[in-house]
This record gives sequence, C-alpha cells and structure tokens, in this order.
Amino acid sequence: MSKPNRRRLRQRTQALRREIAAMDFVSSGTLLNRTKTCGRPSCPCATDPKARHGPYFEFNRRVDGRLVHRVIPAGLAPQVRQAIENYRKIQGLLAEWERETVKELLEPEST
Repeated sequence: MSKPNRRRLRQRTQALRREIAAMDFVSSGTLLNRTKTCGRPSCPCATDPKARHGPYFEFNRRVDGRLVHRVIPAGLAPQVRQAIENYRKIQGLLAEWERETVKELLEPEST
C-alpha cells in the first residue's frame, strides 16, 4: 500500500473512532412499548383497546445465548433506545471500517 493510501485509510479510521468514542451508552437488543389487559372482565381494558393498561417498556436482549426480558421504567426508555441506536450505528461503522481496510490492503492500486 502506498503512503497516500495508508494516510487516507488512517484519516478515515480515525474519524470512525471519534464517532464511536462520542457515544455514551451502547446495547444490543430491542425496546418494545406495550399495553396490557388485566384480566378482569369488568375493567374497561377488557373491551376497549384504548383503555388498556400501560404503556410498559420491555427491553429484550440476548445474554450468553439466552433471550432476557426486562420491564424498565418509562423514564429510562429514551436512554435505552439511544443505546440500541448507538449499537446499531457502531455495527455499521465497523462494517465500513472493514470495507475500507480490505479495499486498501487487498485490491490492486490503480495506475
């Protein structure tokens, strides 16, 4: 690899690293916003979907190969949502980093 190509790769990967370093929270998983029925036939939630209880926020992710579910407080939901978005963004940035690396290391230079 020529020095200009290596320099370009180094600049691009440094930009990717800065983008990753700027993120506070990172987590895989999904966040679901659910409403529920209580099971009492006399409760309005039994017949009216708009009267269901909630919303409840369920955070689901894999831990050691097992799916783990957790109900989280509504106030924590925005942070968890951001952590999931950050995780997905990091995955995309790492894929880009890999593409750039392979392109620079393994593809022949144009002359």
